[in-house]
Amino acid sequence: MDTCSSLFLFSFLLFAIIIVIIFNKINGLRSSSASKKKIIDHVNTNSHGLVFPQGSLGWPVIGETIEFISSAYSDHPESFMDKRRLMYGKVFKSHIFGTATIVSTDAEVNKIVLQSDPTAFVPFYPKTVRELMGKSSILLINGSLHRRFHGLVGSFLKSPLLKAQVVKDMHKYLSESMDQWSEDQPVLLQDISKTVAFKVLAKALISVEKGEELDELKKEFEQFIKGLMSLPVNFPGTQLHRSLQAKKKMVKQVEKIIDGKVRRAKNKEEDDVIAKDVVDVLLKDSSESLTHNLIANNMVDMMIPGHDSVPVLITLAVKFLSDSPSALHFLTDENMELKRLKELTGEPLYWNDYLSLPFTQKVITETLRMGNVIIGVMRKAMKDVEVKGYVIPKGWCFLAYLRSVHLDKLYYESPYKFNPWRWQERDMSTSSFSPFGGGQRLCPGLDLARLEASIFLHHLVTRFRWTTEEDTIINFPTVHMKNKLPIWIKRR
Repeated sequence: MDTCSSLFLFSFLLFAIIIVIIFNKINGLRSSSASKKKIIDHVNTNSHGLVFPQGSLGWPVIGETIEFISSAYSDHPESFMDKRRLMYGKVFKSHIFGTATIVSTDAEVNKIVLQSDPTAFVPFYPKTVRELMGKSSILLINGSLHRRFHGLVGSFLKSPLLKAQVVKDMHKYLSESMDQWSEDQPVLLQDISKTVAFKVLAKALISVEKGEELDELKKEFEQFIKGLMSLPVNFPGTQLHRSLQAKKKMVKQVEKIIDGKVRRAKNKEEDDVIAKDVVDVLLKDSSESLTHNLIANNMVDMMIPGHDSVPVLITLAVKFLSDSPSALHFLTDENMELKRLKELTGEPLYWNDYLSLPFTQKVITETLRMGNVIIGVMRKAMKDVEVKGYVIPKGWCFLAYLRSVHLDKLYYESPYKFNPWRWQERDMSTSSFSPFGGGQRLCPGLDLARLEASIFLHHLVTRFRWTTEEDTIINFPTVHMKNKLPIWIKRR
């Protein structure tokens, strides 16, 4: 893209951001000036002797959003945070995306907030995301319903039964894909990983595996996902409207699947003892709160990790390995040894074989630390909360900026260097490593993400050698490769 086009695109982006913020102010806060006054009054009030974090609320209405976005698009996305850490400390106040925000780059503060109960903090997302997810989304609900839903889903996603199925499915999908790879043209690794991960997740959630049903689901999902970063304007012709319509179609499709499962169970047409997917697990629960519509809506929402988190983890792992020959050599030897052992004994590869590869797991852990698939987690304070000497005011947003923690030289030596060996004697359970969030809302699919990445890397390194074309990591609005990571392969 030439310079003029880049400047035009950036100017348009800033204009769009300002429009979004103004729109949110008008609809949610009545008046930007009244809102700003309320914030300032709250900060200056000290009736309870509370001390608020230092910082700046920036410009009227837009706050510090433009500088935040500008940094996010740069090669050093955490520069916005670094600048303020030097001035105000690891926890500071700001005003981004139309919301008064306490930003934390402190590992202990983040851990405490993310582990807090709903009386203190609740999930917070931009208005567009809230509209697309709906009030019954697992991402937004609280209390007993959330705990029940999260527990049921988490238990199934961690089950040996599902892990065995994922191994079988990924072997099939990867073999079908890799058999068609050509040595005469580049393979877009990011696209391949997205396709495979979506198939795996669609089967795990709703047992949709192939054919027109899967194609239609994927087509509507692509339209749905575009709305997550759109303007919060819902009328025919807007992206948000198209995305909402796409989700309605997907929900109807999933509801048909649910109705079919219920009908077959009543007619004893299939075994209803063993749950084959997440829908089966939820249908077996006796809670009246888990309606068919709630289940269908959440199955759509849970497809988002299959589109972003897992494929990005796989793609970044390949990117970092390609840039680190010594790490790639160690990982290849480890996986080739496993393959030779299994061929010698005639045994198939089981899920625990993949997860027991020590260096492969270190590579995935280091990729999660450096890649920061989830750059941060947002909450909203339901009351004034004191954490580690800081006070987070009621009504304010809290941003746990995980990327700054993962790249903090206080916790990691040479933090910008890809070094899987650093995890040989390092504990992953510390507060300084939280790639999947934390607390009651810890991602239920984290074990599955590791397994899928392990399987993909095993198939890749045992079947191919490759070189990568030059590519750049884009960190905003979501982490992805600018050119989808083209690789040129040679079969072994």
